[in-house]
Amino acid sequence: MIAAAFLVLAYALGAIPSSLWVGRAAYGVDLRQKGSGNLGATNTFRVLGWKAALPVVLVDVLKGYVPVAFFPMLSATEGSLWLLAFGAAAILGHVFSFWVGFRGGKGVATSAGVFLALAPWALLISFGVWLVAVLVSRYVSLGSILAALSLPVAVALTPHRAEESLLIFSVVLATLVVWAHRGNLVRLVQGRENRFGAHRSPGDEAIEREGR
Repeated sequence: MIAAAFLVLAYALGAIPSSLWVGRAAYGVDLRQKGSGNLGATNTFRVLGWKAALPVVLVDVLKGYVPVAFFPMLSATEGSLWLLAFGAAAILGHVFSFWVGFRGGKGVATSAGVFLALAPWALLISFGVWLVAVLVSRYVSLGSILAALSLPVAVALTPHRAEESLLIFSVVLATLVVWAHRGNLVRLVQGRENRFGAHRSPGDEAIEREGR
C-alpha cells in the first residue's frame, strides 16, 4: 500500500507543469498557446529565453531524480524494479500531466533525471551524443532523438550492463522519446524543423502545432 502511494506521488511529481507555471508566474504567458505549445524546456527557451528555460530544466530533471533516489528508501521498497517503476511513473507524469488534460512535455529532461540516479555514466554518454548532435545540426529535436537512441547502447557499455531490466527500460524509454518527437521527425524529413537559435518566421508556430 505504501509503495503504491509513492508510485502515485512519483507520477504527481512528474506531472508538475514547470514550464507552464514559470511562464505564467514570471512572464504572464501560457506556453500552451505559444511556439509549439509543448510544455517543455525547448519551447520555453524558444518563446521566453534561457532565463525562463533554466529553472524549467532544473525542475524537470529533479522530477525524475528525486523519486528514483529517495522514494525506495522512504517507501521501504527493495530491488531494481521499484527504482524503474518510480522513474517510469515520473516520466509518464511529465508526458501525460493531469494538470493540463494529460498533455505535457516530451520527457527528455525528466528522463535525464531518472538516469542521473540510475546510471549516471550512461547518461553522460547520451548527453554527449545530444550535445554533439545539437552543435553540429542545430536541431534540438534531432539531438534528443539521437540521445534517446544512444541510451540503450550507453547502458550496455557501462558498468550497469549486468542489469537486464535497466537495459529493457532504456529501450522502452528511447521508444517513448522517439514517439513523442514524431512530429519533429516529419518536419526534419520535410526540411521544416526550426534550428536552434534561428530566426522564427510568422508561420513557424503553425507548422509546429500542425505536427505536434
